[in-house]
Amino acid sequence: MKAFAVVRGEDQNKVKIALHDLEQYGNLKFSTNPKRIDPTYADELLVQVVGVELRSTCRSAALVGLENNAGSAINKLRKIHPPAHVVIISPRHDPYAELADNSEIYPEFDRTFEIEA
Repeated sequence: MKAFAVVRGEDQNKVKIALHDLEQYGNLKFSTNPKRIDPTYADELLVQVVGVELRSTCRSAALVGLENNAGSAINKLRKIHPPAHVVIISPRHDPYAELADNSEIYPEFDRTFEIEA
């Protein structure tokens, strides 16, 4: 695993679409299945990595390991516009070790879309 992507969104569907967009349009390769993380924790990760105050909190969040290195992932991310906020966390960021140690204990993020009748 070369980096993590933390996907923060207003709702679960926007996070699902963003994960799809990362793979489909950003050509990012996931090294793990996406995991569901607490939205408050995702907000804290954003503040730690980016170093700015939050403008708004998220209501749904996912964590996924990437095969791509952080620089490549960021460049690919700039070319697409997912409907959720994506933060790339590399080994040079303080939270990386904690995420690497704990990522397997988080529950899997349900990526299935429910069809409304």
